[in-house]
Amino acid sequence: MSETERKKVILSGIQPTGVFTLGNYVGAIRNWGALQEEFDCIYFIADQHAITVRKDPASFRKQTIESYALTLACGIDPKRSIAFIQSHNPNHAQLSWVLGCVTQFGELSRMTQFKDKAAKHADDINAGLFTYPVLMAADILTYNADVVPIGDDQRQHLELARNIAVRFNQRYGEMFTVPEGYYPKVGARIKSLQEPTKKMSKSDDNPNATVFILDDKDTIMRKFKRAVTDSDTEIRFAEGKDGINNLLTIYSCATGKTIAEAEKEFAGKGYGDFKLAVGEAVADYLEPVRTEYARLMDDKAYLKECWTDGAQRAFRLSNKVLTKAYRKIGFVDYR
Repeated sequence: MSETERKKVILSGIQPTGVFTLGNYVGAIRNWGALQEEFDCIYFIADQHAITVRKDPASFRKQTIESYALTLACGIDPKRSIAFIQSHNPNHAQLSWVLGCVTQFGELSRMTQFKDKAAKHADDINAGLFTYPVLMAADILTYNADVVPIGDDQRQHLELARNIAVRFNQRYGEMFTVPEGYYPKVGARIKSLQEPTKKMSKSDDNPNATVFILDDKDTIMRKFKRAVTDSDTEIRFAEGKDGINNLLTIYSCATGKTIAEAEKEFAGKGYGDFKLAVGEAVADYLEPVRTEYARLMDDKAYLKECWTDGAQRAFRLSNKVLTKAYRKIGFVDYR
């Protein structure tokens, strides 16, 4: 395959911060598998980024394994993509030091996420919290990734990675691909089942507000039975009917039916029947992910085989870039 025909490299890191919500899944995660058709995909569990906030070691290790299994259950094929755990490839951290030496202090001090997290964790404003945008740049540049899927909260970090790449190239000669942001088509925005004007969030204090993709059917049904609606009796998508609008959107995503088709299906039916139907549809929709996740978690040997293979492939790919960067800045070859 020629350079003009090759697939572009897309890279994404996911922090091991718990189970995805239905909103996460519908909005972006369900499209992961499809990206493998278009791109050469590199996915990693960003465990090194996660330790900028203090963790319980045993829980953290368990969450990392669970997060890795969940990425595979959501459609990442470890044979078609490179899927690994960040700390298993030392090249990220090694390149991060080099890139940190071409990053300006002022650039890092302007990062809004640092300010936000420092305010939230005032008792532990560590150096890693300040410098982790450089590690994020190393994550990207060590594979010369062409594109990086990002949300609005990561635009500033991607811009820093681009600036670092350009500055390095100007000082030492062409080396790094300057990455572009990848903005996938945004899926439906799923709202809280208890406050349908707000987005569904994993950090919601109300246990009935959020559906997690690993919730069992009984839990899903209970949450939808308690979903907030309105005092009207008509199942239609309209201004001021936030609860019903949210349930119609969820039903449409889970079944593939349009909102209009859903409205027609439930014409004349009561809210109670409608909420039960939405719960059933969501439970069926998420069942393949739950089943695959359970299968993977029951086969730790297979998971370890996958992340070991992924780390080895990631190391080989990134080591070529790191070695070249070392030569560019004047480090002495040891091979």
